[in-house]
Amino acid sequence: MTWNRVRALIVACHPGPSATVTVVVVALSAAVGRDAWGLVLMGVATLTGQLSIGWSNDARDAERDRKAARTGKPTVRGDVAAATLWRLAAVALTATVIFSYLAAGPIGGSAHVVAVLSAWTYNVLLKSTVLSPLPYAVSFGLVPVFVTYGLTPPTAPAPWLVIACALLGVGAHLANAIPDVESDLGVGAGGLVSRVGVRAAAISALVCVVAALGLLSAHLNVDPAVAVAVVVLPAMGAVFFILRGVSRGPGLFRYILVLAVLAVLMLLVSARTLTS
Repeated sequence: MTWNRVRALIVACHPGPSATVTVVVVALSAAVGRDAWGLVLMGVATLTGQLSIGWSNDARDAERDRKAARTGKPTVRGDVAAATLWRLAAVALTATVIFSYLAAGPIGGSAHVVAVLSAWTYNVLLKSTVLSPLPYAVSFGLVPVFVTYGLTPPTAPAPWLVIACALLGVGAHLANAIPDVESDLGVGAGGLVSRVGVRAAAISALVCVVAALGLLSAHLNVDPAVAVAVVVLPAMGAVFFILRGVSRGPGLFRYILVLAVLAVLMLLVSARTLTS
């Protein structure tokens, strides 16, 4: 296998999101008390799931990416065929099913498998519909179930945590879709953002993320002053974006990414309070 082919496969798996999700899941698992072998299993299960999602996404969108002239995509450049990505995605999906159950047992493993299949549903069916945020809500919301049911004994996550993670997923989806809305519309691939408009999507994304931070601040073991600041300061930033109309370009997504990192740090600091 040539280096160009390896590089194409790495790019096609969406390495940034894949690595980020894997690191976050492993870090949360470590914070709630998983041992070294458990962390390895959680990492492999998560990474193979993310690889299957990324490869299936690029395979499904290969023709749309060509029409939109997205030359950064390996399928558009001809570095890898969509059929190859489909095969690799299927192999990775099979692996994630096996490792999910090894890592988190019947309930936690099923939660992760459903989360991955939800993301596949987005790739294959819902990406261009008004239901495009739904798979993100499902997949992100199931992450705490995957993590806490891997404990001994298996433990249910706090309901508020599931809701907060689902809100973070929806907010991230809306913010990530905004910069591509025009090119998506050009090839008939627009989801909810293209239907409601950029401004409404930006406001919705900010509300979701700030609401998630509010839930975390209200329930995690943090100082009251810190909890208030964690909500008030991001809310002020959200108002700034809304009033200034800064909804296009990378600014909004980067701001939401910062807030998401803040949310993850809060979870890591107070991981022992994540179960019901």
